[in-house]
Amino acid sequence: MTILDHKIDFAVVFSVANANPNGDPLNGNRPRQNYDGRGEMSDVAIKRKIRNRLQDMGESVFVQSNDRKNDAYSSLKERAEGVEELKEILKSKTGSSDQFASVACQNWIDVRSFGQVFAFKAEGKGGGVSVGVRGPVSVHPAMSIDPIDITSLQITKSVNSESGKERGSDTMGMKHRVDSGVYVFYGSINTQLAEKTGFTNGDAARIKEALLSLFENDVSSARPEGSMEVRRVYWWEHSSKLGQYSSAKVHRSLVRERLVEEPKAFEDYSFHVLPLEGLKVEELDGR
Repeated sequence: MTILDHKIDFAVVFSVANANPNGDPLNGNRPRQNYDGRGEMSDVAIKRKIRNRLQDMGESVFVQSNDRKNDAYSSLKERAEGVEELKEILKSKTGSSDQFASVACQNWIDVRSFGQVFAFKAEGKGGGVSVGVRGPVSVHPAMSIDPIDITSLQITKSVNSESGKERGSDTMGMKHRVDSGVYVFYGSINTQLAEKTGFTNGDAARIKEALLSLFENDVSSARPEGSMEVRRVYWWEHSSKLGQYSSAKVHRSLVRERLVEEPKAFEDYSFHVLPLEGLKVEELDGR
């Protein structure tokens, strides 16, 4: 598979209905919201979901969440040591950081896509590694187009966690959700960094496929099945390594218009792309 030889920009539009897309642990797990009242989903959360979808597609992923891991390793260091060549570099006092990064990129699609910091100590004296890999795929945080309404519900737990003679008192808690909202996030794929990590045209196709089905197999009590949906993916492929236009200009070419006074659902908006000479956009519906 050939290394990616042209710049790519993309945008994703998704809807939320009665779900918590990304809770803020510093605010009682309420959905993230900026000072203007617009909903927010962090780039870290988006990358986590992309990794999960890549796993579902059968790709090898280095940073796996505990509830989704498909191997027996209990830490990132153990997963790295599961590759014999990386294990030898970790043991060696003269191991090459560049060699470590190259092998890691070959083994895991998320490392050659998003990059990774490897900071592991070796057993005993000497050895170990401290390597930073910059990935070509960058993702912005998602922001809702308009301010969101958040509903908070008080919930109780009225069962015993442990056996005993008497039932414990009810435990009170809160659960929060976004009633409805439409979010947009943008991203780009840089060819210079793709050359360094070995990111290929095939990898770009896998990223696009993951974006189209970003919330599939992502069910939880905070995000019931079907409550979050990718509605549209816009994919711009430039004809050169540097691209005909800056990413800012490409992303700005996606225009959204309100069809009603107080829009809430995806159908309340109209989306279209302003033409940029020599640059075509692929417009895809989510799956």
